[in-house]
Amino acid sequence: MNLDTAQLIALAGALGWASGVRLYLVVLLTGLAGFMGWIVLPQGLHLLANPVVLGVSGFMVFIEFFADKIPGLDSLWDVVHSVIRIPAGAALAAGVFGADNGVMALVAALMGGTLAATSFAAKATTRAAINTSPEPFTNVGASLVEDGLVPAGLWLAIAHPFVFVVLLALMLALSVWLIRTCWRFLRQLFSRVARIFSGKPDPGTPNAFALKSLFSKTDKHV
Repeated sequence: MNLDTAQLIALAGALGWASGVRLYLVVLLTGLAGFMGWIVLPQGLHLLANPVVLGVSGFMVFIEFFADKIPGLDSLWDVVHSVIRIPAGAALAAGVFGADNGVMALVAALMGGTLAATSFAAKATTRAAINTSPEPFTNVGASLVEDGLVPAGLWLAIAHPFVFVVLLALMLALSVWLIRTCWRFLRQLFSRVARIFSGKPDPGTPNAFALKSLFSKTDKHV
């Protein structure tokens, strides 16, 4: 199938956003879609359908699938890929429009890089906060959710581009909230560790996603 303008714009946004979460999976799925003839890839993305690129990206998907589910190693993996995912997201988004449409390619690169940076920051800070819990099941659950969101987002961008844009806006709002919440928790955690090693009293650190009760015991109206 040939992609219309709405699908191209949605695809650029999907490639940028998803690259911040699962870059190798994005490359593999996009390349497979072109290689199998499911969609006609834009000229700037034809390289992704190369068998060599498919093989390398498939191998990295296999490695990342397991590395991302091990507490501690997942955050280390994120740190290593902090210099890869954001520029890759910008490049993939720009490739949707190619060099023949320089203005749109530049706009897509800026959008893709911003979306990749936002999704990556949300993923990295959330997983770092989750890693403060001793049990491994939350890490595996969060990783599996990310594994499912990426192909779902890419499919939705092609099948229902306008729905994808709306959901992407909601996802960005959620990402900003997660970044603020998790960063505040991690900063309190680091401060707590510093107090412990300096011998100062430790008041403890609240949970990262603690919810206040609607009817607190200190409420004078209760």
